[in-house]
Amino acid sequence: MMTSEQEFLGFMNANNFAYQRIEHPAVFTCAEADLYHAGVTAVSTKNLFLCDKKGRRFFLAVTSCEKSVKLESLSLQLNSPHLRFGSEENLMRLLGVTRGSVTMMGLANDTQHQVELWVDEEIWKGENFLCHPLVNTATLVLSKAELERFFELTGHTTHFFNEEGKRL
Repeated sequence: MMTSEQEFLGFMNANNFAYQRIEHPAVFTCAEADLYHAGVTAVSTKNLFLCDKKGRRFFLAVTSCEKSVKLESLSLQLNSPHLRFGSEENLMRLLGVTRGSVTMMGLANDTQHQVELWVDEEIWKGENFLCHPLVNTATLVLSKAELERFFELTGHTTHFFNEEGKRL
């Protein structure tokens, strides 16, 4: 399990990923993060680590910082009633990150594929995305093509959800 930014960047470099790294003080909200990547043309992502009521299914729901996610609507699309936020313990165990550092990049640690990736279909139209490299003291800018390659390498299928609550 990778738990440091250095380990993660080593993984990214070993697999020849192209990215830009922006270093900044620790950020805990999208508004704080936006202060440090102003002018960068990319989707600023909000990542929600969720689980079902029994804690048997885990999800990483990704949307843009400007949007809110209605868990009731999302639960219908994920076919998982009673979604709730996953525990700090499960977040660390499955993705190797803490609250405030939740990121799609944590899927590199989910080698047993226990976390389902769900992305807001509207933001997937973007060309570049902002993601924490397992810590909230830096941000990576990755192209959609590089993210797709990352998901393929980690073995995670990208599922999509939408605001209207329609199953895709």
